[in-house]
Amino acid sequence: MILQRMFALALLALCAVLAVMAWPYQAAFSYEPVGPRAYPLLMLGLMGVGLLYLAIRPTPIVRKDDEPELDRETLVKIAACVGLLVVFAATFEALGFILSAVLVGIPMARLYGGRWLHSAIVVIGMSVFLYWLFDRVMDVPLPLGLLDVLEN
Repeated sequence: MILQRMFALALLALCAVLAVMAWPYQAAFSYEPVGPRAYPLLMLGLMGVGLLYLAIRPTPIVRKDDEPELDRETLVKIAACVGLLVVFAATFEALGFILSAVLVGIPMARLYGGRWLHSAIVVIGMSVFLYWLFDRVMDVPLPLGLLDVLEN
């Protein structure tokens, strides 16, 4: 129990340091309605609230019998998931949001038991919908990358 609290407090301190680092950030140009520092500060704030709750909660978090073990298969899935997210970050600018989301989304869906056809349909649909939602509705421009020819 004490290790859980110490881990939560250490991550809370890290969130505070990152928030202090993100606070003075100003972009040279405005490309979003709220600016580039709002998103990291919001995420760090939400993480901080959750970590504070974990640090002061009265009972420890205990693994239940119906929860999966942290065995080799689970660790491989976690490593694959992190690897896919790194691939997404690396290909985001060059390929664009839609293609990089499809490139990463289908293997991610397969990793967690999705069938090929269903995974492809859902991931392609979500990628196009999320691009439209961010670009047109929320006015947050996302790169099209190789699909630039489709732009007006």
